[in-house]
Amino acid sequence: MAELREVQITEEKPLLPGQTPEVAKTHSVETPYGSVSFTVYGTPKPKRPAILTYHDVGLNYKSCFQPLFQFADMQEIIQNFVRVHVDAPGMEEGAPVFPLGYQYPSLDQLADMIPCILQYLNFSTIIGIGVGAGAYVLSRYALTHPDTVEGLVLINIDPNAKGWMDWAAHKLTGLTSSISEMILGHLFSQEELSGNSELIQKYRNIIAHAPNLDNIELYWNSYNNRRDLNFVRGGDTTLKCPVMLVVGDQAPHEDAVVECNSKLDPTQTSFLKMADSGGQPQLTQPGKLTEAFKYFLQGMGYMASSCMTRLSRSRTASLTSAASIDGNRSRSRTLSQSSESGTLSSGPPGHTMEVSC
Repeated sequence: MAELREVQITEEKPLLPGQTPEVAKTHSVETPYGSVSFTVYGTPKPKRPAILTYHDVGLNYKSCFQPLFQFADMQEIIQNFVRVHVDAPGMEEGAPVFPLGYQYPSLDQLADMIPCILQYLNFSTIIGIGVGAGAYVLSRYALTHPDTVEGLVLINIDPNAKGWMDWAAHKLTGLTSSISEMILGHLFSQEELSGNSELIQKYRNIIAHAPNLDNIELYWNSYNNRRDLNFVRGGDTTLKCPVMLVVGDQAPHEDAVVECNSKLDPTQTSFLKMADSGGQPQLTQPGKLTEAFKYFLQGMGYMASSCMTRLSRSRTASLTSAASIDGNRSRSRTLSQSSESGTLSSGPPGHTMEVSC
């Protein structure tokens, strides 16, 4: 690997009382499919995987994940794990516009860049968090490198290739809508777009005035040309690690995530449908997603003493983490919680539950 560069920056976020600024290191590494940038927060913890994130189309790691990782309750998690935030090629801040005719990597090729990142950092395993196109990339990576993925949180994943009807609708939309408006329709629900909230205005402005909009369009085209992941429940093509599927109610990808849930191993998969979260739960409901992520980590055998608060106040909050064994650690744990009892109870593993909170 050649042309490595490292830039040290300080994370821009309000600090909690007694908290010191986190130092982030941004790296760039050459891969067989071009250069990829990623930012590392924290230091590696012994016998713990890194949390690796991959963002959706139209966003970069900051605009996709910053509200989640800056959330107060998330600080307990980030103190226990090193985090690697990957920017898809050309999506990082200040990225130059690719020359005319540049062949942008396919989503499969983006997944094949991840081993170069882990090799450079000398990390052996990860817990992946991906949104939309990023969820697809991490899923593809997990299919080809299952031994390096301990768990996946997949938000708004669509594992299916576009069908003919989808392509026709996409072409017709392209005749009347700009690239930025089509991407907004991918990220947010029609109800959110019609409401034109402050959040929508912010992200409409981010995408429409992005200096690398041509690069974003290339990433968008790669997403629309994705192959079918061909998940088969009980078959060889499946995710072998614990998975938490997340989608907002009335989100553009709700049906796709539900279908994905039906194709994965129910003993390994948890399904979280979040009320009042729209198309981007990590932006609109970071507290609920953080709480669910803590349960997910506990189900994997990490952070057993973590304090749970937010979901215990919700109307319904039950989450099943899968049973799997990694070395000598038993990761079988089922967590459920109700507003009536306010207590945690253990039940038999092996059930995938929908969670509305």
